[in-house]
Amino acid sequence: MANVNPGSNSGIGQTQTVGMGEIIMAHHTLKEVIRRTPLLRDSYLSQKYDCEVFLKREDLQVVRSFKIRGAYHKIRSLSGEEREKGIVCASAGNHAQGVAYSCNALGIRGKIYMPSTTPGQKVSQVRMFGGDSVEVILTGDTFDDAFAEAMNACRSEGMVFIHPFDDPGIIAGNGTVGMEILEDAKGQVDYLFVTIGGGGLSAGVGAYVKTVSPATRLIGVEPEGAASMTEAFAQNQVVTLEQIDKFVDGAAVKRVGQLTYDICRQLLDGIVLVPEGKVCTTILELYNHNAIVAEPAGALSIAALDSMKEEIRGKRVVCIVSGGNNDIDRMQEIKERSLIHEGLKHYFTVNFPQRAGALREFLDEVLGPDDDIVRFEYTKKHNKDNGPALVGIELKRREDYAPLMERMDKKGISYIELNQNPVLFNLLI
Repeated sequence: MANVNPGSNSGIGQTQTVGMGEIIMAHHTLKEVIRRTPLLRDSYLSQKYDCEVFLKREDLQVVRSFKIRGAYHKIRSLSGEEREKGIVCASAGNHAQGVAYSCNALGIRGKIYMPSTTPGQKVSQVRMFGGDSVEVILTGDTFDDAFAEAMNACRSEGMVFIHPFDDPGIIAGNGTVGMEILEDAKGQVDYLFVTIGGGGLSAGVGAYVKTVSPATRLIGVEPEGAASMTEAFAQNQVVTLEQIDKFVDGAAVKRVGQLTYDICRQLLDGIVLVPEGKVCTTILELYNHNAIVAEPAGALSIAALDSMKEEIRGKRVVCIVSGGNNDIDRMQEIKERSLIHEGLKHYFTVNFPQRAGALREFLDEVLGPDDDIVRFEYTKKHNKDNGPALVGIELKRREDYAPLMERMDKKGISYIELNQNPVLFNLLI
């Protein structure tokens, strides 16, 4: 994990384009459609971090994420002529659900472009919320691919584009999350952790919170493999990342918005980067300890607490659980990534000596009493004696790793540790 400090701030500056008035108006508009989600004290997290941790449960929103706030507010504000033309959006999932719900509720025709890698659960939800009002088009591997296709449709068909984050109407709608937090907090909020994808939520929440409660420290949280806002801060301008890890699909954006960057640059007190494996551990802990089903982007804000546990001790902390649209089919991958991140699962290619009993010696003399082989397969279908085996070992404790490696070396085992070799790991695992 890494912390990035964008510099000091003292509230809303001259370049701020979304303010209190717009957010209050959005709040009145949204009363007709959204659910006012609860702000709940979490006893497990409060005890774990020795502070008061409250969760803003946007995973309980009508479309199970905050995205309906910005989408509905923006679409509701369109003119009659713009509504007649129909709307287009690009989304990795949650914005699409908000747009689909809004189109259906307002009787507007919509085209929704989504990456082909979007979890099936999110695609089916979009179709359910949109009904006959929307057409879903799956294209490309990332949000940016879908975005390009959506813009082509706008140009060719004259439809109105509903941006997922870089639009004042979207940002104002998202800002109502911050408004509800401060109204329901019943006291000072010392730290507020908010997920950053394209920056629409952090910009909107920041615009309200830093006006009403400038002493609140606003901390943005990005996945380590898609840290586009962090890179923009580092280069003092919006940039496009060449490659991103798409795992945290709700926050895996190659390029943040210009408007969201300008606002976040002013208002954020820091950015925390969280490894994708740590996000997976947090998802599992939220389910096991709190009975909360969070998607990867929704767990980001809570996953950041470990890296700031000294700063938040004794403070009042709010984490926004931005969404709960998690596909059950991903749970095995989530568990796998968590185990690897926590140092409990290790993969090797092992060249066993070409003699009888070599594998039995490995089991008896190399594995510890609590170590399990969870995967074993030869890398060659033929002439197995001449090829290495792929071996996956799961440990009970992180501390068992060093003794395992010592026994491997003492025994003279010829191996490659795949966890330390990204190229081979991605190829074989």
